[in-house]
Amino acid sequence: MPKRIAQVSLDFTGLYESELLTELMLRFWHHPNADDADFRNTVLEIAAEALQASVRGESLVEGVPPDQMNIVCAIWFAEWNRIQNDDDINAEERVAIEKWLNTLRRSVPACFCDQQYLD
Repeated sequence: MPKRIAQVSLDFTGLYESELLTELMLRFWHHPNADDADFRNTVLEIAAEALQASVRGESLVEGVPPDQMNIVCAIWFAEWNRIQNDDDINAEERVAIEKWLNTLRRSVPACFCDQQYLD
């Protein structure tokens, strides 16, 4: 049986290329903390935790079945979850993060849906 997207994506988080992808995503779509290496590492760690939860069958993002959670969606989820739960984010940063979240989701919509709809 082929590996599910979530498991392949989780495996990918252990590679240097996942750090590169995270940095490129944050920089290209102008995340306010893109220059902070510690922040980037934390986002990737949280994305890996989200992927682990997805592999266990937990649904984290509406419209994305757990076994289809991918690295891009997991990185998005890590930041979405942070702004939902962190009251210490100032208003200016929150607006910039929300813009990043919205832009990312609009830019690569295939990462945020059930893959059966892409055939």
